[in-house]
Amino acid sequence: MKIYISVDMEGVCGTTSWDDVTKGKADYPEFQRQVTQEVIAACEGALSAGATEIVVNDAHDTARNLIAADLPEKTQLIRGWSYHPYMMMQELDTSFDAALCIGYHSFAGSGGSTLAHTMATRIASITFNNQPVSEFLISSYIAALEQVPLVFISGDQEICDHAMEIIPGIETVAVKSGIGRSTINIHPQTACERIRNSVQKALSGTLPPDRFDLPEKYAINVSYKNPADAYKAAFYPGVEQISPTTVKFETSDYFEVLRLFLFIL
Repeated sequence: MKIYISVDMEGVCGTTSWDDVTKGKADYPEFQRQVTQEVIAACEGALSAGATEIVVNDAHDTARNLIAADLPEKTQLIRGWSYHPYMMMQELDTSFDAALCIGYHSFAGSGGSTLAHTMATRIASITFNNQPVSEFLISSYIAALEQVPLVFISGDQEICDHAMEIIPGIETVAVKSGIGRSTINIHPQTACERIRNSVQKALSGTLPPDRFDLPEKYAINVSYKNPADAYKAAFYPGVEQISPTTVKFETSDYFEVLRLFLFIL
């Protein structure tokens, strides 16, 4: 069984401030260890369920966060950004039996995380067909495009609830919730235990097929905090500026959505 793990950091247990997830800041090493431990727990759960190959994508910020030597030997680690349109799901293809998301977070404009955003902090909001877009939604559509079932997510409570709306029956572990500028967290070791057990459960038995059909059309609105970003984005082919801070784009091809995001987010 071949498993893919996409890893972010803002949804890791304890992370509350941007200093917690920014390389070079004093608080970063503590949460570098925690994100590594949560990935180790996911790998252990996958191995217990019968995984024989695990590919881990370090998909936060510099994409050079995980402590590679601490990961199980059966893993392969993607570090750095290739700038393939799959971004946080780089190298995912139909050879994988299932995908997992670790450390994911609430979407831009939501109140469920002190670190809520979608792809870039300069983005105020993104919608597909009037539905708020999270990084999880982007990743789940990539998984569907490759016909790989996405069976597990850990992160804040709001993103777990959001994931269950997109993929009913997905296994989730909420390690914290956001209240104003604070977070309420379970114990870091408890987070790892729950991730390990839930991943094993998600991968045991018969895996589900790819769980949903992609939309036939995409009407995309991207709103920026700075009007200059919207002006610049409007020069991408097919993009129309509809307000000082918002652009729109329409297509029936999800890969074209991903190509758009690569250049305007």
